[in-house]
Amino acid sequence: MKESRERRAVFMSSLLLTAACAAAGISAKEIESTPRRAPASPARSLPAADPAYRSASEKAKADLIRKHGAAEKARIERGVAQVLDSWRAEDGPAREFGTFVTTEFIPRGPGLDALFDRLEFAFERIDGHNLSIARDLRWATDVESGPILPIDERLSGFEPSAHVQDDLFKNRVAFVVLLNFPRTTLQERLGSGPRWSRRDWAEARLAGRFEARVPAEVTQRITTALVEADAYISGYNIYLHHLVDGAGPRLFPAGLRLITHWGLRDELKARYTDPDGLARQRLIARVMERIVLQEIPQAVIDNPLLDWNPATNAVTPSTVKDAEAPPGRTAQPSSEREADVRYRKWLQVAQAERLADPYYQGRQGHLERRFNLDREIPEAEATALLTSILESPAGRDVARIIAARLRRPLEPFDVWYAGFKPRARYSEAELDALTRRRFPTAAAYAEAIPSLLKGLGFTSSQARFLASHIEVDPSRGAGHAMGAERRDDKAHLRTRVGREGMDYKGYNIAVHEMGHNVEQVFSLNRIDHWLLHGVPNTAFTEALAFVFQSRDLRLLGLHDGDPEADSLRALEEFWGTREIAGVGLVDIMAWRFLQDHPQATPAQLRDAVVGAARQVWNRYYADLLGGRDVVLLAIYSHMVDGALYTPDYGLGHLIAFQLDQHFRKQARLGEEFERVSRIGRVTPDLWMRTAVGGPLSVEPLLQAAKQATERLRPPADAPGEASGF
Repeated sequence: MKESRERRAVFMSSLLLTAACAAAGISAKEIESTPRRAPASPARSLPAADPAYRSASEKAKADLIRKHGAAEKARIERGVAQVLDSWRAEDGPAREFGTFVTTEFIPRGPGLDALFDRLEFAFERIDGHNLSIARDLRWATDVESGPILPIDERLSGFEPSAHVQDDLFKNRVAFVVLLNFPRTTLQERLGSGPRWSRRDWAEARLAGRFEARVPAEVTQRITTALVEADAYISGYNIYLHHLVDGAGPRLFPAGLRLITHWGLRDELKARYTDPDGLARQRLIARVMERIVLQEIPQAVIDNPLLDWNPATNAVTPSTVKDAEAPPGRTAQPSSEREADVRYRKWLQVAQAERLADPYYQGRQGHLERRFNLDREIPEAEATALLTSILESPAGRDVARIIAARLRRPLEPFDVWYAGFKPRARYSEAELDALTRRRFPTAAAYAEAIPSLLKGLGFTSSQARFLASHIEVDPSRGAGHAMGAERRDDKAHLRTRVGREGMDYKGYNIAVHEMGHNVEQVFSLNRIDHWLLHGVPNTAFTEALAFVFQSRDLRLLGLHDGDPEADSLRALEEFWGTREIAGVGLVDIMAWRFLQDHPQATPAQLRDAVVGAARQVWNRYYADLLGGRDVVLLAIYSHMVDGALYTPDYGLGHLIAFQLDQHFRKQARLGEEFERVSRIGRVTPDLWMRTAVGGPLSVEPLLQAAKQATERLRPPADAPGEASGF
């Protein structure tokens, strides 16, 4: 989220699920059938252009400047304008507006300091308790804690903070903030931010909480759509033992139930160590294609009672029983396709997000908000970074190396080639046996956290402190890290734990999520200002989690003695970044389509996403991996429930590589990890310069990949040389 946050870690990354927990008083199943009152138009009650309010504003500014002097003029003018921009007629008449701003303005000094401290404390309590309540109410749906009851859907959809923003405007706390603290623009933060003090940054984040006055009913619609999409993805499992090809025995072990897309992709990656893995990889890739195209039979989703041949799409009753069927599944065979449910869920998220557009300055759409407000990286800059990876000539050189190592021409699914990783030496069965023995339960992993952290280079004191602030829960979904929002709460690490214990996939996710949790704990509990807790955006928390994830084998005692380890690490990171960069571009193109076509149907969105995936593939992948019009780049589940999340993975890989290079130069990873985690939520550029001494850039990764390909380049006649190279 995530990917674990790659998945959210999705989530889904911590932030994604926190966002997805924002307010719905109804069951997810009722969403489509429940009539909804259209959100009120912001134009109905804006007084900013009303002469009476403008006159009251000018008089108030003049009175305040006379009272507090020219030294406060800039603050007065900005503060009064900010309040007027968000004031509505229902907040009070012009005279009341004037009285409010002249009464509530506080000049610099002890009074303003006291106000700032009080507000920082108050918002930590508001955000922190609302998050912990929402987490508890979602417990049954998020954590493997027994059967899900019908009431659990309603409880998980209830969000105590649904109306907090509205209430803060109604009781004028929000107006006090806007009157006394600056609401900054991205240009100001990028241009002037490097010269700001930590208090200046905290004030900017305080006022930024009220960037827009989005009505509660709009927030509720957005959250309901996100919650429903997340529930859809969390239940999208495939029983691989029930995939058949009509040519021989079943290819996968009994009981293997994998979530889309993470589980399928990771199983495909694991099969590079399997002598008979090619047929299995091709079968998984065909499943992915059917899902993206929405040709998958509805009846086979999360159903062990039916067998499915992805090549022919034939569905038959299964002759084996290897798992209990989830409620509602039957053995009645049907080839009726899923019928664009995937794209309907995605479209519902987009339609809900669009309701917020009128409430932002310039009527920014969701695409612009995600980059300018959430990431604080302009879309053009982010796209240029991702495209630079795809256009690098290193891609062709790395593809040659992979083909030589595989001793065959590359196929489209080799976009997920995992043979550069140290774990490629070990079979999935070997790794599963090791992790299941060490971590039979979630509690066993929690008990091991201090030793795992010390193995990564954290001090004993740090390890004890961090472990005391992290709880481990068995996840129903793919796994995620949910941070706390108040310092007397704990972060939660969630990953799947099977009946036989935690398999390697679950362990790999757990290490990734532990990276999220460590950042969350440091950046919340050891930061100077609560208002700065966290990191600039989700790409950064993904990057810090990747640093942990890349060391997962070391924590199992499987040290890499390969003399080419550094070169292989660079190739692994480059190839993985190259893969996810294309996914991010497809996601951006899909949201551009959604923004330009507000009346799109699920079928039209499907065609647009498929078209974007094929376009990106044909331009950047086809010559290296074979195949035209391949749709695999659109399989990522966070496209459906992440509201433009996937670009963070590509950016996160770039950040992670720069951080990893920096960390490898340090004597102790733990001390430096804590230092960078405590930089907090400044702009991405300032964070990078403070952390590693330079801006976010593709050059370190491209240079490392170039050097690695020069050292490992295969001979021209190496077996497996793919045509077209």
